[in-house]
Amino acid sequence: MTALNTFDPDIRRVAHLMADAARAVILPYFRSTSLLTDNKLAGGYDPVTEADRAAERAMRTILDTERPADAILGEEYGNKDGTSGLTWVLDPIDGTRGFVSGTPTWGVLIAVSDDAGPFYGIIDQPYIGERFEGAPDGARLTSPHGSHDLKTRAARILSEAIVFTTFPEVGTPKDAVAFQAVSAQAKLTRYGMDCYAYALVAAGQIDLVIEAQLQPYDVHAPIAVIHAAGGIVTDWQGGPAHHGGRVIAAANATIHAEALAILKDH
Repeated sequence: MTALNTFDPDIRRVAHLMADAARAVILPYFRSTSLLTDNKLAGGYDPVTEADRAAERAMRTILDTERPADAILGEEYGNKDGTSGLTWVLDPIDGTRGFVSGTPTWGVLIAVSDDAGPFYGIIDQPYIGERFEGAPDGARLTSPHGSHDLKTRAARILSEAIVFTTFPEVGTPKDAVAFQAVSAQAKLTRYGMDCYAYALVAAGQIDLVIEAQLQPYDVHAPIAVIHAAGGIVTDWQGGPAHHGGRVIAAANATIHAEALAILKDH
């Protein structure tokens, strides 16, 4: 990851410009009776809206002006090559199912990555005005209630832990069996929070998020925010998670090790 003494403050400036622009574009669509939704998944349901597309276009426009040498990976408009060695990874609305349902658990994901993975990220929830930021100099929440540093929860045993995932199915049937083995030992399991669950790990509210079948743009920003707040994010084998797939985000090394051992057994 990029060291603190080499972190370019311009990254933070541009990231917040992008998050502000995405908020302005998205909010008029949220809970709108005229919202149009397309389905990207034949035989299933993977919605995309004009809010998704418009937000990514707005963020890409800022990057084209402010940081044209950087590469871009976005959910809606794919890859743009760069020459700087840095890639902005964008998910304009993570949790579109929640968005079209009117729940404020979706978010705008913005990350900056180098060859080692993400080192800066934002999870922004425009409707409730919460912005979770992770950088080499720490993690911070800014909201209508004020601003403060983020720190993940202290170590505890799995039987005292709170575990989140988005879908009860988790991924494949085999993935679901592994998740349920962890869930069965936890104090509380909750579903359906999308990227907001990762923000809650960084905020010290919960202990674990366990998911599967993720894309890189789903996890780059959460990885950066959680790492900056003191947590750990890996795949289910304990390796790097920024390529997507099976992901476990943990508040600390103790709960990560206990949950990871169960996942590996399955």
